[in-house]
Amino acid sequence: MIVLLTKPATDQDIKKASADYPDYVKITLDIEKGIVALGGEYHYDAEQVLLEKNSKQKDIWGGGLDLISQELDTVAMINIRPNRNPHQEIQNEKIKNKFLSLTYKFLKKYAKKPASLF
Repeated sequence: MIVLLTKPATDQDIKKASADYPDYVKITLDIEKGIVALGGEYHYDAEQVLLEKNSKQKDIWGGGLDLISQELDTVAMINIRPNRNPHQEIQNEKIKNKFLSLTYKFLKKYAKKPASLF
């Protein structure tokens, strides 16, 4: 199930978003609009929801939250962009830090603060 957030996540949001993967929540984020879509079987599913909300493809990035370790990651197939980001991991430090900062803002209760944000 996809859960759209414009404010910090609740326990109910996390429960819904982790329906496909009980110990992991996929995170898809519009880094310009600050809208987070949690959950879904694939990041692509949440990406489509954001595109329907008029997000721009170039502003949508993916990652995840391990609910056991509380670690955030910036790895997703939707991050692969020829000539811009040739890997699943977000390579551009500015984009990566913006993704992590916004994600942590929404998931602070469930995630450890990423080292790059100290």
